[in-house]
Amino acid sequence: MDVTKIEQIETDLTNLIERRHDRRVVEEGERRSEEKWAASERAYFARQDEARQLELLTYHEAQAQRLKTTLSALVGRHESEAERYSNMLGAPLGGDAA
Repeated sequence: MDVTKIEQIETDLTNLIERRHDRRVVEEGERRSEEKWAASERAYFARQDEARQLELLTYHEAQAQRLKTTLSALVGRHESEAERYSNMLGAPLGGDAA
């Protein structure tokens, strides 16, 4: 047989298979395996989203704790300095420093 004849037969066969598949999908919808795969994929992405959200929650909680520690130390330092300067000036603490 001629090579072009064989290629033409293969092309015709492929087209026939694709047409039948497309017609079946229109009439019957996707097969159960595709439906299961799609459901599995949705569940996988939902788990990924939940894991990312948990990581962000953990990060923000830890960051908030770090900032509380750092800022409370900073506030304490400023209060000590304010008291020191207040004592030097003989002025009471809590003036109009807002």
